[in-house]
Amino acid sequence: MHALTILAVSLSIYGAVLSLPTLRGRADPDNTVVINSDTSYCLIVPRNPHTNIGDSEQPGGEQAYCSVQYDTPTGVNGGRVVQLTGCIDPSTLDRLNPDDGGGQYDSSGGDGGLGNPAGSQCVGYNHYVEILEPSANRGCIRCCDDPDDCPLDQDTAGCQAIIPGNYFGCTS
Repeated sequence: MHALTILAVSLSIYGAVLSLPTLRGRADPDNTVVINSDTSYCLIVPRNPHTNIGDSEQPGGEQAYCSVQYDTPTGVNGGRVVQLTGCIDPSTLDRLNPDDGGGQYDSSGGDGGLGNPAGSQCVGYNHYVEILEPSANRGCIRCCDDPDDCPLDQDTAGCQAIIPGNYFGCTS
């Protein structure tokens, strides 16, 4: 089983800073993002080894990787938003190209606004946006009810601009 190690992550549900375990590949469904806690989550990565994020943004090019078996998350009052921000080590997952500047996966963009990958979702939320920046050792993901909380039009701006949080001194 392939692994992606999250070195440090900030979970912004209650403002806590928590650490995360190793991710594990999940066979089905391949397009579901989950954030339950700092130790229970799934995010989308390229399906094939050493692939740039942008090159994987095609039907069948992505796969969900999870920390553990997950449960449906519960949110807070109104305007629910949950996010993970932090450093990644792309050398621990052969799906990522460590030299890749990164890219975005989301539930509401792509062709026809059907998501990228199409039909992808964050369990318990209406929308999500995920950015992986292998060359900067950074990753972030936010699930939200209001699409304004998960902007899709700034995919080249990077994690720190789109999903503010603690990035623990990741490269660049």
